[in-house]
Amino acid sequence: MSRADVRAETEGAAPGRGGTRSPSPLWSLGLLRSELLTTFRRWRTLALLAVLAAVPVLVGIAVRIETGDGSSLGGGGGGGEGPAFISQISNNGLFLVFTALAATLPFFLPMAVGVVAGDAIAGEASAGTLRYLLVAPAGRTRLLLTKYATVIAFCLAATLVVAVSALAVGALLFPVGDLITISGTRIGYAEGLGRALLIALVVAASLVGVAALGLFVSTLTGSGIAAMATTVGLLITVQILDQIPQLDALQPYFFSHYWLSFADLMREPVYWDDLVKNLGLQALYAAVFGSAAWARFTTRDITA
Repeated sequence: MSRADVRAETEGAAPGRGGTRSPSPLWSLGLLRSELLTTFRRWRTLALLAVLAAVPVLVGIAVRIETGDGSSLGGGGGGGEGPAFISQISNNGLFLVFTALAATLPFFLPMAVGVVAGDAIAGEASAGTLRYLLVAPAGRTRLLLTKYATVIAFCLAATLVVAVSALAVGALLFPVGDLITISGTRIGYAEGLGRALLIALVVAASLVGVAALGLFVSTLTGSGIAAMATTVGLLITVQILDQIPQLDALQPYFFSHYWLSFADLMREPVYWDDLVKNLGLQALYAAVFGSAAWARFTTRDITA
């Protein structure tokens, strides 16, 4: 947010006691709107969304080339986890949505969220605009909540970009129609679309813990690049640790452990156990690191 944005937002606040200004709810919505516009207009954000949109295109083209004779890739359905959906794409293009989300969730989606979250506070500090933001009557808590809401909005936007791109490419390159679930039952295309939307929402919710972690890291430093690099580094480290068998006792507490549980939404009936564990774990990470970010930011000496 530029200094002009801050000044414009401040002028919309109502005067309070002692000559100070007390922000109204409309002012808070204006601050959120300004943050959203600032974030989604950045070339870096647009580039991240473009890369995410390209992943389903590349996967779809690769599967189309591999199955040019119209045969099914791999011949089987797999166990329903991650890229196992890829064997069904040539039979029904809607499966490209599930495959693209499974392919981007372990790295591309959390990396993009980590970049945006890591830059939320530290980027303002390194640009010298954080102090001017706090001159406006937002307060540190309100500003931090606005930043977090913006990152959550990016989580949803990034996930939907992958899903919509995959849906379009799947419909263009492959036949569409009724779906065969992991359990072997058949559901209609409309219900399949509904489940695809639900899966996209679950994937977006799976990133709220990463968003809170990145926001906390962003409050620890005045360098946006350092915050982004640290957040992405933590993401990679946790994913590596989640693959080490000797750490199986700790792995259920890693934020990435239940990410691919969204595949259970393609069962009939739906298996909810791992889905609930995933959402509960993300809420726990959001609460812990969100509180840590608040404690750090509200006591931080802002000099830039």
